[in-house]
Amino acid sequence: MAAIDLMAEKGYDGTTTKEIAAAAGVNEVTLFRHFGTKQKLLEAAFHRYHYAEEMTKLFAESLNGDLYADLLLVSRTYHRLMNRNRKLLNIARKGSSSLPEAVYQEAGRHPKQLRDLLTEYLVTMSEQGKAAVSNPQMQAMSFMWMNYGAFFSDLNAEGVAQENLLEEFIQESVKLFARALTP
Repeated sequence: MAAIDLMAEKGYDGTTTKEIAAAAGVNEVTLFRHFGTKQKLLEAAFHRYHYAEEMTKLFAESLNGDLYADLLLVSRTYHRLMNRNRKLLNIARKGSSSLPEAVYQEAGRHPKQLRDLLTEYLVTMSEQGKAAVSNPQMQAMSFMWMNYGAFFSDLNAEGVAQENLLEEFIQESVKLFARALTP
């Protein structure tokens, strides 16, 4: 977490492994022994703290076949996980001329995984007659972009008023989306 905090504050290029080690309370040699490079450390952070695994578990264990309730749970979980990982996502979004391609690939793995989970979910719901799906992958992407846009807007800023506004947005947008897909 020390690496994420420093890179979010100073940027990838502006953060040294010596600073990361000091902030983490370890020797720089220990850092290199565990990760090898600053790039590998950042890749490991994306792998550990991003959302693909948690969303996979959510889809496997928590959805019940009610389109509105399921999409509401997916949307709320997405925002909770994205907010938890805000600093990490800002590192990737801001980028850098030297931010390694492998970091972007690891960061991009998570949205692709969510797209695939949503697509499969919509196909299953359609097969069960619970959703009218015409282009499941595009509809999954639309759902994701709706939530992604809300996350990177001021709707997800801190504060009780903003939390209430975000919750209202989630409920209304999911209601609209579910209504559009209901047969």
